[in-house]
Amino acid sequence: MEKKNEKDIPWRNEDSGPKYLFRGPNIDWGLILYKPGQQLGKHYHEETEETFYILEGNPTFVIDEKEVQTEPGDAIRVEKKHTHDIINKSNKDCKILFMKWPYLPNDKVKA
Repeated sequence: MEKKNEKDIPWRNEDSGPKYLFRGPNIDWGLILYKPGQQLGKHYHEETEETFYILEGNPTFVIDEKEVQTEPGDAIRVEKKHTHDIINKSNKDCKILFMKWPYLPNDKVKA
């Protein structure tokens, strides 16, 4: 058993970006917080499937060059080898839960 609390883990960029609550041995999962105008960066995974669940805000996903508008409660699954990006085009923060499976920490490829 392993227990963590989100508040004890810093955001990658101090006040925004991703934070991993668990890394391996089977999945990665954590949270992403983007302030207005911030974005993830277009990439794909060779072997990893990634799932996102929108907690707050209205981030825009760009999957294989197609924009997908989201709202809290939406879930997005991106299969391996599909490019994806997340852009906060709104004027409010957005918060997203993400899960990646299988655990392959070096599987991200910039597109």
